Amino acid sequence: MAQYALRLPDSLMQQVKKVAAEDSVSVNQFILSAVAEKTATIATENFFAERAGKGDVKNFLEVLSRVKDRPPEAGDELPKLSGSARRVKKPRR
Repeated sequence: MAQYALRLPDSLMQQVKKVAAEDSVSVNQFILSAVAEKTATIATENFFAERAGKGDVKNFLEVLSRVKDRPPEAGDELPKLSGSARRVKKPRR
């Protein structure tokens, strides 16, 4: 296991200690969890950015055009919106 000397401003360290105590974990465990959460978030963003890059808007719209035009089933209705909230953004090309 690697070690890293981390310097935190006193005010941030006080907050970390408080939140860790409220969560009944050590400061080390709290910081470890925070780092793991942040790295997982970045990995997830990268995954979806890569997947989005493989998307084909033209193909998507063609497939979507094959869907029958009928009212939604009970419970699947969209809320009633007013004015500009109803406008649907067109996909970027």
